[in-house]
Amino acid sequence: MIVTTTGSVEGRSVSSYLGVCAGEAVVGANIVRDMFASVRDVVGGRSGSYEKVLRSAREDALEGITEAAAELGADAIIGVSLDYEVVGDGGSMLMVVASGTAVKLA
Repeated sequence: MIVTTTGSVEGRSVSSYLGVCAGEAVVGANIVRDMFASVRDVVGGRSGSYEKVLRSAREDALEGITEAAAELGADAIIGVSLDYEVVGDGGSMLMVVASGTAVKLA
C-alpha cells in the first residue's frame, strides 16, 4: 500500500476514488513518564519517553488508515494528514488521527 501526503503518486494515475479513510490512536499519559518529562523541562533536552509514545501513536494511526483503505480495495492513500490533539480530563490523553483518500491506481 502506497501512503503519501501528496495528492498524487508520481508516475501513476488515479483510476478511482474510493473515499476518505481514517485511523485513530489514543494513548494515555503515564505518571512516571510525566515526572521524567518535568525534569527534562527544567534541565533542557528532548523527552525520549514522550517521543517514543508519539512515534508509536503515529504508527498505530497509520496502520489503522492502511487497514481501512485495504478494506475498500485501495492501492494507495493520497493526501494523508496527521492531526495531534490532547483529549480527556485535564489533557491526560493524546489522540493521533491519520486521514486521507483511498484510491485505485491505473
